[in-house]
Amino acid sequence: MIRLIPYILKTLWRHRSRTILTVSGSAVALFVYCFVGSVQQGMNDLQLRQAEKRSLVTFQANKFCPATSHLPQDYETEILKLDGVREVIPIQVFTNNCRASLDVVVFYGVPPEKLHTSRPDFQMLAKEWEEFESNQDSAVMGRAVANRRDVNVGDKFSIGDLSVVIAGIFDADDPAEENYIYSHLEFLQRSKGMNLVGTVTQLEILLDETADSDRICRTIDDRFRSGPVETDTRPKGVFQAKSLGDLTQLIGMAHYLGLACVGLVLALVATTTVMSVQDRIKEHAVLQTLGYSRPRVFQLVMAESVTLSLMGGAIGVLSAMFVLEFSSLSVGAEAVTIAFTPSFSLATMGLAVALVTGILAGIFPALQAARTEIVTGLRQAL
Repeated sequence: MIRLIPYILKTLWRHRSRTILTVSGSAVALFVYCFVGSVQQGMNDLQLRQAEKRSLVTFQANKFCPATSHLPQDYETEILKLDGVREVIPIQVFTNNCRASLDVVVFYGVPPEKLHTSRPDFQMLAKEWEEFESNQDSAVMGRAVANRRDVNVGDKFSIGDLSVVIAGIFDADDPAEENYIYSHLEFLQRSKGMNLVGTVTQLEILLDETADSDRICRTIDDRFRSGPVETDTRPKGVFQAKSLGDLTQLIGMAHYLGLACVGLVLALVATTTVMSVQDRIKEHAVLQTLGYSRPRVFQLVMAESVTLSLMGGAIGVLSAMFVLEFSSLSVGAEAVTIAFTPSFSLATMGLAVALVTGILAGIFPALQAARTEIVTGLRQAL
């Protein structure tokens, strides 16, 4: 079969317009398939990572947007006394858009000394950490949002009335974290038009390895049920899934868009292969006359179909991986973001889909070519 590769390529190039259109269509379909897959993978990765971190989020009960949640900051002291609680991080959240958006900007105001303990995977230069901790109007920005906004260390970054100096740009193991900006808690509380000293948007609670998260959630909510502000405490992954709300359902429905793309590739490659077989009835009859067996003719047509599908698939997958890697895209709602996550497994899945689609698309045309009688084939060509 290897010796027939030049013949297969010449056959495809013989009808170059048809081949180019088929490969282009397959590439576009696989490009969309990978984009849809990257969003789904980002959502799954977000939930998995938060489950592994064993952290909870306490939010004001019956509130949906960070701008509407105002918890007394001294709840931190009460929660820290509970068995199984390792650390409590008060967080003030500011976002430019609570609705679903592809360019949401989220500020997390935290005590600078607690950022190290709560986000130990952040990778940033030591001098950038020092700059952030020593200047209250400074912030550290995730790599993804810095790339989207074309921001560098030392730049001033403003959203509305809120302005900070970027002391550092961090990389993180969690791609979603790279879409956030971390500033000083007190700075965000005292920013123009806010005046939120003494209150925070939410409390992030880090648990010991042996702590019962469900029990602690119930204990916290029971304790503050009759307090000045009622709380709603959930595991962080559950809290984020609830915040994303309808967006999660839309992402789930996008799965069907991915299946439609697979169907499109199947239809394109199958149509092209059928047309190729019908145009070459005499050629296949001649090949059998020269000693090519029917199984060999079958393999020949299958190889053409798989080659077409893999060519389009490779172009689409590689283009998608390139765009996803360098565009740093994300989608967010209610100050929670999902990163469009490119990965080797996603690229492998895309190529596997192209391979399987090429095989399925080529079975019927290959059987048709292999079953053609020599005499019948030569007569039809006259």
